[in-house]
Amino acid sequence: MTTYQSIFQQILNIPRPSHHEERIADYLCRFAEEHHLTYRRDVHHNVVIEKPASPGYEDHEAVVILCHMDMVCVADPDKDFNPLTDPIEAVTYNEGGHLWMKADGTSLGADNGIGLSMALAILADTSLSHPHLEVLVTTNEEDGMSGAQGLSPDFISGRRVINLDSEAYDEITVASAGAIIQQASLPVAKIQMPSDYVAYSIEVTGGKGGHSGVDIGKGRANAIKVLANLLIVAIRQCNIKLYIVNFSGGQAAASIPSASEAKIVIPRDDTSRFLTLVAQCNHALLTQYATTDPDIVIRATPSVWHGSIMNEETTQVLLASINAIPVGVLQPSPTDDSLPLTSNNIGKVTFNSQLSTFNLEIHTRSFIDSEMRRIASEIEKIYLLSGATVDKVMESPAWTETDTTLLDITTQVFKDVLNITPRPVSMHFVLEAGYLVRTFPGLHIVSIGPRILEPHSTHERVDLDTCDDIWRVTIELLRRL
Repeated sequence: MTTYQSIFQQILNIPRPSHHEERIADYLCRFAEEHHLTYRRDVHHNVVIEKPASPGYEDHEAVVILCHMDMVCVADPDKDFNPLTDPIEAVTYNEGGHLWMKADGTSLGADNGIGLSMALAILADTSLSHPHLEVLVTTNEEDGMSGAQGLSPDFISGRRVINLDSEAYDEITVASAGAIIQQASLPVAKIQMPSDYVAYSIEVTGGKGGHSGVDIGKGRANAIKVLANLLIVAIRQCNIKLYIVNFSGGQAAASIPSASEAKIVIPRDDTSRFLTLVAQCNHALLTQYATTDPDIVIRATPSVWHGSIMNEETTQVLLASINAIPVGVLQPSPTDDSLPLTSNNIGKVTFNSQLSTFNLEIHTRSFIDSEMRRIASEIEKIYLLSGATVDKVMESPAWTETDTTLLDITTQVFKDVLNITPRPVSMHFVLEAGYLVRTFPGLHIVSIGPRILEPHSTHERVDLDTCDDIWRVTIELLRRL
């Protein structure tokens, strides 16, 4: 029998960052062929693999198992890692009486690689009892959900969905936030570096990072904001006429940036005052983030630069716009203080030297679609007034399951198999459910999964013992359905 553990090891060897899913889609199609199963692949590289009902289940309603094939690829600054070519190097260890898995210096991709591995193992196991199955595997779930958006209304026939993309094994997700991802491109004007200026490289490192939905309420530092705030204080409060050469940070819209860096030039006579400000900022960070980001630090080191620099307007517009965009929890849930109602994250800033633009990715989430759109609209106005162009990459609707039939069956299976009563929860991450219920009328969904901590970060880890628990729950749930 093909086990989900061995399948996950195979998936770890296939680079699969969002927008680059061709190889993992190829793997899924080969998997279907090797197991003599019918499959379909659309222009977005979404794949659905069908498995006939086991004997005695031919007249039962079909079940869809939903997963996504992409992952958020982030790496430690000192890790030599190319997400387009390099495999994920996983390690296992014991902690707290449980067996865990993490990656060596990168994100692991247990979100959603573990769920996908379980779905494929179910397809390969001929000993299981289940109705007709459709394993639906989507693309680009993590950075725009274009796969789910592009599904044709006839791509699946089932209307009962088990989504294996949740991250707390003793919970059943029955609602998820909506999200809007925007990309702002700010044009850059340049001047020649003044002769009496010197260059410095500024780095913010050691942030905890994390998932911009799951971890957004934990008060962690956003390294992009930290760096921008330092530089804008230098300009506005210390009257240091600095200019930016380059500014970058973060690795994905859906991740809280753990690091950022900039190259700047400052008047030679202001170096002492600037380094004093950096030291003061470090002290403030140690106080503000002592619990959430104990290792965060800002370093300023002398550098060399003799080329062109961003002019004063570009420098100040970039920093002011970042400073104006709120990050973190904007509104708590009125019924659950631990659950954000609305949040925002600046996930990534890059400089495109060919187009001479700064590009920023902003991720807004809310359980109220109208509030999500309002916040996103305000952010768009800030950048339009700054002279930027703004593109909406994704708008995913919030989702709430209103029919408890599937939830009740799933809850009973948890009780019988694991002797626990799972909590139905609303989660501040985005699931594809919002798109699916719109495309496939009459769809009902429950979302379950093993314990995954700090996804979308280099601290991501999965509790392998809970993986076995979810495997047992899933195959029993299929038998009862």
